[in-house]
Amino acid sequence: MATADRKPSAKKPQPAGNTARRWIDSFLDYSRSECHLAANTVAAYRRDLAKFAAWVGARPIPGLTIRELGDYAAWLAARKLAPASVARHLVALKVFFRYLQLEGVLKDNLAELLGSQKLWQRVPQVLSPEMVDKLLSAPRSFDPLWRRDRAMLELLYATGCRASEVSNLRSDDVHLSQGFCLVRGKGDKERLVPLGARAIAAVREYQTHERPALAEQAAVSPRWLLVSRRGRRLRRERIWELVKRYALRVGAPSSMGPHTLRHSFATHLVAGGADLRQVQEMLGHASIRTTQIYTHVDPSRLKRIHQQFHPRG
Repeated sequence: MATADRKPSAKKPQPAGNTARRWIDSFLDYSRSECHLAANTVAAYRRDLAKFAAWVGARPIPGLTIRELGDYAAWLAARKLAPASVARHLVALKVFFRYLQLEGVLKDNLAELLGSQKLWQRVPQVLSPEMVDKLLSAPRSFDPLWRRDRAMLELLYATGCRASEVSNLRSDDVHLSQGFCLVRGKGDKERLVPLGARAIAAVREYQTHERPALAEQAAVSPRWLLVSRRGRRLRRERIWELVKRYALRVGAPSSMGPHTLRHSFATHLVAGGADLRQVQEMLGHASIRTTQIYTHVDPSRLKRIHQQFHPRG
């Protein structure tokens, strides 16, 4: 999560006073109109910074000390936020403070001193291959749109895509004969991701038997691959709901969501011997450091390396 390194327009009216909410609104407007950040990114900033505004109240931001900012992190943790969520809130705060530096409100960005490295090092939740098989087979013929739901689950696991990326897949992005799909990730960056035989079969069956009838419900022919009962784009929120429903059905952890399938996709690739650079490309990670966490998730891989290279392995 980062804004572009350019100065705001000198003509833009500045908020009066030091009210946090006014500066946050100005920052969001800057992120959207001048940095052209994705709508989902701006919305995430809005949600995270709303908590900061509630915490800081009427206190002037320039007067905050590093001790007080540390209290903000503790305040977040006290509200039962997961460690990764606390870390995300702190990242949003750092980016917001960089904007305030550009505006001349802050001389120093004390938020950069907030340590959050350990929070990011939490091992992600991963399903076993056996549990993935159960989950992907969970939609049955008695479910209203079971072919669509099965195609959705197969796509999430086969591509490692985020829920928003699967939601935004267009019909012409998926090339079943060639075995790949075009994915638009964060910052509207495009990447090609292979599709396996099972995902291809599931999508093809959905396109043949369910999607035509769903598309007829829309006012105009929908371009989205996964559509709702009314022929509209299947929203990412609905994808979360469906994943949760089928996870409950097969006894998967209640805490799992679409991102669990993304973690499982990456971990199973690394466990199978895939090159980290290739996994990074398929996940759309900007940095290889983000992908490296999956080398620590699968203990069997580390055990094989130890046995292969250690003198007493």
